[in-house]
Amino acid sequence: MKTGIDAITFDVAKIHLPIKTLAIARNIEPEKLEKGLGLIKMTLPDTHQDTVVFGANALTKLIQDNNINLNEIARIYVGTESAIDNSKPISSFLVALMEQKFGENILSECDVVDFTFACIGGVDALQNCIDFITLNPTKKAIVVTTDFAKYDLNSTGEYTQGAGAVAMLITSNPQIIAFENHWATSTKGVFDFFKPYRTILKQQITGSTTNESWFENLESEVEIHKDQPVFDGQYSNQCYMDRTRDAYFSFKKIKNTAETVYETWESIVMHLPYAFQGRRMLSEIYALDASNKIISGDENATEYQNKLKEVSKSEIYRDFVTQKLQPAEIASSLIGNLYTGSIFMGLLSTLAHFYENKIEVFDKKFGFLAYGSGSKSKVFEGTIQSDWKSAIANVNLFETLEKSNEIDFETYEKLHKKEQKESIKEPKNEWILDRIETEIPNLLGARYYKWID
Repeated sequence: MKTGIDAITFDVAKIHLPIKTLAIARNIEPEKLEKGLGLIKMTLPDTHQDTVVFGANALTKLIQDNNINLNEIARIYVGTESAIDNSKPISSFLVALMEQKFGENILSECDVVDFTFACIGGVDALQNCIDFITLNPTKKAIVVTTDFAKYDLNSTGEYTQGAGAVAMLITSNPQIIAFENHWATSTKGVFDFFKPYRTILKQQITGSTTNESWFENLESEVEIHKDQPVFDGQYSNQCYMDRTRDAYFSFKKIKNTAETVYETWESIVMHLPYAFQGRRMLSEIYALDASNKIISGDENATEYQNKLKEVSKSEIYRDFVTQKLQPAEIASSLIGNLYTGSIFMGLLSTLAHFYENKIEVFDKKFGFLAYGSGSKSKVFEGTIQSDWKSAIANVNLFETLEKSNEIDFETYEKLHKKEQKESIKEPKNEWILDRIETEIPNLLGARYYKWID
């Protein structure tokens, strides 16, 4: 029996800032970002959008476009690192909104939970649902990834921002891709990228040396939540390379094969914080597992790095990138980082590229190299199924991305600072954040959503 992705949909922010506009404003050479990192646009949430909105929109599309009977859905598992509550999961919001739209109690027996491990949380949710369907082949599950990648103004991560969600129906005998039962993992507990609790002394805010109540805060410290992470770009890149390399060769051991694994993959889909991240990270694996043994790993550190640079700039590696990696990069260039959704948007981008260019990939294997800071990598593979074209025919990925609305730099900064109060793009046929409770004591902070026709 086969298990995998039967249907896939997405929702991304409908407004974007051109990377060239950001580069000019930040005194960065545009070509450094456009040609060096593969960035063209970065999408941004409108004032009425958050991660629940993106997830609910993608999930609603999945249900409507595929005529899903929600009584058949046993679980809805969410991958995210952009939670809006420290207790109540996004998945519980999604269940409530789907029942609001499709019928009360229609999902009352559905299991829901959120998975959080930076950008790999969606893969964790997928693996869990794959295992569940394997044991319960008559049941169906849904995986939703939803995130908002936000970085501080003027930071080195600012140009990698993005926002959106991907929703996938997981079944036996899937239409799109069936996954092999080989999952390799590499994990280390590090601080390459994280979102810690931050505090400031109340005295620094009030100017008072006495610990008096301040907006009902009785503690001497005030906790601050920020969507923006603390990160070390170079260290995070090294962790990405180390984890994916180790997971890749663990995968090779699990497969018990001496052949070059990536040569068996028609396409390679990786986590893409920016479009060209994968091609930069994969050169080491490419060299170490090459059939002609480009490098052995026994060189001294300087010699090793020099050889890796030579490999990454070689014509044969560039051809390899064009053939196996580039299709997954197309959407990333136009969206930005989707965190947990990045690798699944890479899959959709690849399939949409092959579909538009009338390239048949039935029975071809795709390799997946997932990564989440903190840090963990998983390597796995899947085989494209015979009905993949009909399953994505109406997804319209690139057509949708072309309709994105451009904003100017002043509007971007107002949105980032949460000074913009009115919606930039009037919502239509989508969920919106309607209000946040500010008065009823036992509901303070509760978020309420509604569907706009």
